Parts: sequence; structure tokens; C-alpha cells
Amino acid sequence: MRKDESRQRKLTKKMKLKLAGVFGCSLLALVSLLGGITIINAKSGNRYTQQVLSQSQQQYTNTTIPFKRGSITDRNGTILANSVKVYNLVLDCVEINKNPEKYKEPTKAALEEYFGIDQDTVEDLLTGDDTKASQYQILQKEVTMEEKKAFEASLEIPEDEEEKKALGEEEVTRRQSVRGIYFEENYKRIYPLESLACDVIGFTDSDDTATWGLEGYYNSTLNGSNGRKFGYMGENETLEQTIIEAENGKNLTTTIDATIQEIVEKYISAFDRALSAGPNNKKNAKKKGAENIAVIVEDPNTGEILAMASSGTYDLNNPRDLTGSYTDLEIANMDDEETKEALFAMWKNYCVSQNYEPGSVIKPIVVASALESGAITEDSRFVCDGGEEIGEDYVRCAVYPDSHGAESVGEVIQNSCNDGMMAIGRKMGASLFLEYQSKFNFGTRTGIDLPSEETGLLFSEDNMYEMELATSAFGQGFNCTMIQEIAAMSAAINGGVYYQPHLVKEITDEDGKVVKNITPTILKQPISEEVSADVREYMGMSVESGTSKSAKVKGYSMGGKTGTAEKLNEKEKGNYLVSFIGFAPLDKPEVIIYTVVDTPNVEEQASSTYPQYLSQAILSEVLPYMNIYQDEPTDEETVLWEGFYGVPKMTDIIKDGVSNPYGTILDQGFGDGDPQEEEANNEETDGITNEDAGIDEDDATYEEDAYGYEDDPYGMEELEDDIRR
Repeated sequence: MRKDESRQRKLTKKMKLKLAGVFGCSLLALVSLLGGITIINAKSGNRYTQQVLSQSQQQYTNTTIPFKRGSITDRNGTILANSVKVYNLVLDCVEINKNPEKYKEPTKAALEEYFGIDQDTVEDLLTGDDTKASQYQILQKEVTMEEKKAFEASLEIPEDEEEKKALGEEEVTRRQSVRGIYFEENYKRIYPLESLACDVIGFTDSDDTATWGLEGYYNSTLNGSNGRKFGYMGENETLEQTIIEAENGKNLTTTIDATIQEIVEKYISAFDRALSAGPNNKKNAKKKGAENIAVIVEDPNTGEILAMASSGTYDLNNPRDLTGSYTDLEIANMDDEETKEALFAMWKNYCVSQNYEPGSVIKPIVVASALESGAITEDSRFVCDGGEEIGEDYVRCAVYPDSHGAESVGEVIQNSCNDGMMAIGRKMGASLFLEYQSKFNFGTRTGIDLPSEETGLLFSEDNMYEMELATSAFGQGFNCTMIQEIAAMSAAINGGVYYQPHLVKEITDEDGKVVKNITPTILKQPISEEVSADVREYMGMSVESGTSKSAKVKGYSMGGKTGTAEKLNEKEKGNYLVSFIGFAPLDKPEVIIYTVVDTPNVEEQASSTYPQYLSQAILSEVLPYMNIYQDEPTDEETVLWEGFYGVPKMTDIIKDGVSNPYGTILDQGFGDGDPQEEEANNEETDGITNEDAGIDEDDATYEEDAYGYEDDPYGMEELEDDIRR
């Protein structure tokens, strides 16, 4: 109470006069405003009332103009991914309900006839409490332009009076009574070659977002920005509108050659089928020739990827269809988490996202490192006595208890001698070995323009002891990816230049104008041109008379190296990953191929001959296609592995008059041709011996396989003396 009294006492007479003045001014302003409104209303009230009423009767339109996502093509312009215009079929319930007796039945009948939409469905929308006042109800998505045109043609009324009369009054009335239907533009992503290069391309979701492949990596480049169309519609149905045009996405021209990609996938599929009847399949599982089969073909002088594929293909137009990899029973028994894992496994690009121990394909790179660092010279000699004693362990060479004896550097590669490689690793030492692993970019992403690239896993100097150094020298103990191995080997054979591998050559706008050229990028030069020439020579020895003979394409000088790595983790112990990396021509390489067969579906997996067969078949078509001419005299034709009999070659396709080598992948069924003998690769120099593998050379029996090959369905007769690590 005292506070209130105190406050009241603070209001002086002067302050009260001021407050009274402010109140008086405010009151005067209010009176003036009311007076002004009264005058305006008297003079122009009717006009303003009419304007407000008119605006309330107008219809506001605001429509999205969708952008077109950019296309993806191969290096020759073959379309790999494109967006085609489609339409949403939209129902305007308000328009029809203006005169339902006249418009409803003809409209329902037309929708049923041309789009197969049930009339009851339309009736429910026209009468439902939540929809009858709606001007936007999507009846059907992805209506094609042809369907749209056919429907619109059915409603056209001829301008010529004679034609109109011939149509009949009843029909004219019917056509005029089909109301409240319009088409909203949209785009649908399509992949004309279906599964071709699926690992590389990836796919989009419905809202033009992508995660996998080039679609994911270049998502922001391929996407554009939507436009808008908006305005007001008056009673007289005149429209005043503003249009902001959509900005379409950019286009990608890739380094992929669709023909080479098709050749690669054709032989992967044939190889997968040939081994699919093997002993390692689960009872209800889809039969597979291996856990995975993957191939990369690259230009070693630019880093451009010409083809990249694995056996886990899927249709890009239907990417969630698991029936190609699993049985109906397996799919039915999957819970949501298992389904998601199965899809991710199918979408995963093995070539960039899978770590593994490379095995002996690493040996030429280790030799190159040792030569460049000065740890060894071209004249260095090594003695293989069957293995090395490291601490309390004895690490065997592939031919133990035999030995290779005295060897040159080239013979170490030719024989794939683990003992020799351990000696080279010891001469380098851990620090220098790790330094050159880094120079060849192992343990680091290559930067290829694909998502989810793995880094691999290397030893550090702190944990690389004598045993780790010894095993790393022949490709065991550390992990890498396929793209790391082929990029490093390209540098080892191309003159010593490390190019960043890449898949996009050019980015263009919708008018075809080049926005960005992606030129080959040199990241480093780990070795000299002279050392690179030595490596090519040594790898040539491996193809001519060493462990890589089965990859030889007649008439071409080649270099190559095999690899076999035992999987040592508990889950996969006893299984093998076998591989081959090779190039041609020998002196001036124009193409390099890297093939991995992960856990082949055969009794004895430790044979690098399988990836050699696959590489040989691919190169036998790719080399002439690329106009790489034979540089060695020969009267012989390359005889492919028996599992490829009946698989049509490109030369056969052209001969038979097929003019489009980019078309659908041809039938890969197997013919009835007689298996032909091929020179066996009898060098036991890249793995375990027959005895170690448990193979009895005098008692090798095989049952007839699913494709009619008797006695030897897997080509094992040629491999009995060639089981290698």
C-alpha cells in the first residue's frame, strides 16, 4: 500500500499535463483516420468491394517445372543412363463437381478406357469429404508421352465443320464433357543397357538422389534445379502467369567403353556359370562360380578405366530385385535387416570397396621399389633353398621341399619365388619397404571418382617385424583394393608415372557445351623409366615361361603376374583368393587387366590359372577391338578354356551380321563343342604343391557337370600340376 502511494506521489503536475497532451493528439489522429475512411468509402467503396470480391474468385496456380537429370554415356556416346519425360495423371475434383451430372460419367469412363483406372476409385475421390474439394489428386504416375498423346487425341474436336458433323453430336458432347484431367510433367531415370556396368553407374531414387556409383558421386552435377510456373486464373478463364524455367543437370561422358565392358561381363558370366556346379554351394542358394569374380581394364598411360565389373550384377531399372542372387525361399525368409544387408552386398562395388590380401601380384611392385631405392640391382642374385627360417617359424617357398636354386631378379618374378622375395624385403628393411608402399599409394585412397573407396590396411614401422616384412614382400599380411593394385602396377609398367584412376572424361551442359574436361592427373612418379622397363621385362618372362603362361594371347607380346592368397581369418580359413594382372604390348603397354577370383567354387582353390583363363579370354577380344596389332609372329589361334566354348566372340557377332556391338549382352549358353587341349602350365611356382594340396595325380575323378562336360568339368586335368599359392 505504501509503495502505491509512493508511486502516486511521484507523478508531478507537469507530468500529468504531458500525458493529457499525448492522449489528446492520439484521439485527434484516430478521428481523422475514421473520417478519411468514411470519405473513401462514400466515394469509391463499391469499386474496392468489387476488386476484393473479384480477387477472392480467382484461382492461384503454382506448378513445379521439373529439371531433367543429366545423362551418362560411355566414351563413344552410348547412353548408359538417361532421363525420359513422363507424366503424373492428375484429377481436378473441383472442376468435375461444378457439373457432376454432365462431367462425372464421361470422365470416369475415359480414365478407365485409356489408363485402366477403376471407376469406383474416381467416384470415391469425387465424393469423399477429404478429396471432393481438391484440385490435385494424382491418379497415376509415369504415364508415357505416347499414352498422353493417345488420350488427348481421343478428346480432340475437329475444327472443320464437316468433320465435326461426321463425328456426331453425341460424341462431340462426350468429348467436351471429359473434364478435370491434366498432366503434370516429370522425368523417369532409365538404364537402356539394364545391368551393364551397374557397379560403375549406380542408380537414383525417385527424388533424384543417389548413393551408389557415378550417380551418387556426381549427384549434384547430374541434378539441376526445378522451375516454377505461377499466376492467377480469373472468372473469364484468362491466365496471367510467370514462368521461371528449370535448369537441367549436366551430362557425364565416361571413360568406360561399352563394348569392352560387355566383353568383360560376358566372360565373367560364362566363368561364373562354368564353375557354378562346384562343391561349395549351399543347399538352397543360387549357384555361384565363386564368392566374387571381378575385373578392371584400364589404360595404364592415362588412368582411364575402360571397364569395371564383378559377378554380382543387378538390373539398374529394378535395383531392389534380389532374385538374381537369391532363391525365392531365401528372399521370403529374410527379415528387414537381412534384406538390407543383401541389397548392400549386391550394390557394393567389389573393385573399390573390398579389402583383401593381394598375394603374388604385388611382387613386381616390390621388386620395382627395391631397384629404385638401390636395395638391389639388376645384377643381384638370390638363392632359393625352399624357404626361410624366421624366428621359430619356417616360411616355405611354393615348391618346398624342392627349391629354385640360384636366381636372377627376373627369375624371382618368373618363378614367383617367395624365398627370393623374402630376401629382397630383408634387403630393403621395414622403413624403406613402407616408404615405397606409400609411394605406390597403398594404404591411401586413389581418389577414383566413385563413392565408398576403401583405403586398405598396412603395417606401421612400429608393428612390422621380421615376419611381417617377409610375408608382406610376397603379398600376405597387408590389405589393398583392386583399384589400388592396378593403379600401382600401371605406374610400374608405364614408365614410372602414377596416374589417378578416373571414370569421367568430360562434363557437358544440356546443349552439349563442354563445362569441364577431366584430363589425366599425374600424382607422383615412384620409379624411373629405366626401372619400369626392367619390371616389364621380368613380367614378360612370367608370361613366356613362368607362372603366367596360361594368360598368353597368341601373337601378342605380354607381361603378367599371378597371385594366390590364403584367407587366414577364422570365418574363411582354408579358402583362397586367386588373381592375375597383365598388360600388352610388352614394350609399350596400351591396356592393363586385373582379374580376381575370390573363393572359386572348386575342390582345390589355390590355382591362379582360373583368373588367367578369364583374362586371356577377355584380352583375346579386347586387343583387336582396340586396334592393338599383333607384334609377334604366330600361326596359332588362342584356344580358350573349355568353360568358354559356345560363348560367341565379337568376331563371330560381326561375321553373323550383327551391326550393334553395344546391344544387349548375347546369350551366354554353352555349346556342344569338343574340349580342346591347351598347353598346361606345369610350373609349380606360385603356391602349394600337389602333395600339399592333397591331390592324387593318379586318381583324379570328376562327375559329369551341369553343362555336359564329362570327367573334368573344371579343367582340373590341366591344373593338377599347377596348384599354386
